[in-house]
Amino acid sequence: MELHSVTLHGHRVGLRLAGEGPVLLLVHGMASSSAAWTPVGSRLAGRFTVFAPDLLGHGQTATPPGDYSLGAHATLLRDLLLVLGHERATLVGHSFGGGVAMQFAYQFPELCERLVLVGSGGLGREVNLLLRALALPGAEQVLRLFCRASLTDAGRTVVEWARRVGFGPTPAAEEIGRGYVSLTDPLSRTAFFSTLRAVIGVDGQRVSANDRLQLAADLPTLIVWGAGDPIIPVEHARRAHAAIVGSRLEIFEDVGHFPHCEAPERFARTVSDFVASTEPARLSQQQLRARLQALPS
Repeated sequence: MELHSVTLHGHRVGLRLAGEGPVLLLVHGMASSSAAWTPVGSRLAGRFTVFAPDLLGHGQTATPPGDYSLGAHATLLRDLLLVLGHERATLVGHSFGGGVAMQFAYQFPELCERLVLVGSGGLGREVNLLLRALALPGAEQVLRLFCRASLTDAGRTVVEWARRVGFGPTPAAEEIGRGYVSLTDPLSRTAFFSTLRAVIGVDGQRVSANDRLQLAADLPTLIVWGAGDPIIPVEHARRAHAAIVGSRLEIFEDVGHFPHCEAPERFARTVSDFVASTEPARLSQQQLRARLQALPS
């Protein structure tokens, strides 16, 4: 997956592109980047146009001051999709990116063909204690001490030594490590906290789509989760599956919070089979209006 960039609203946006065919828009999680999709992107590119952007404040995308809400991230995806000449896409969102994907489907239903939620946020209040602690006032100063360049250089040295003697880190650990390294940059740290506090508070996740999941009944939806997810409980997947009529649920055993990194072959196969066996939605504002009007008062 080749790394490209475009300028949008005066800001650089990094993105990875590969393949041809129906469009898969892959949305990474918090403190991550489009690089997280490289293992599965190379497997999916034989059948799809794979489009993986860096969200605002992440990867190679600019870190402007301002709005880092789900809606702002979803609007960036909409603008990128149109600038690149794509009319619709299947949205695949991991963790925080799952919340962005759901927001995108809610704001721009006419652009969304399918929805794939991977260890997604926005489906319940429970979330790992560390993320809740980072929502506390003053957490920025604590994290700054733990994200010094000298510490990350030492960490890279240990990882490289471990690889050479056959004890390389797991795919999940590598992805967490990339996120940790990204936070050594002060602007990236600021963007991280703006993003985090838009969706997480000290008492858990602040934003929930649970009261609107019934609106996804007309949208083919796949839910993928790791059975051992330590960040967001797998029970969120089961509840969402029960709430979204016609959705599919795939729980990967012996996998944690990063199914696309920990089991890329199975993940790519699961997504490919889901797309091949479902018809893309052709939703409109009129259909959404009808759904909203049909909700119980």
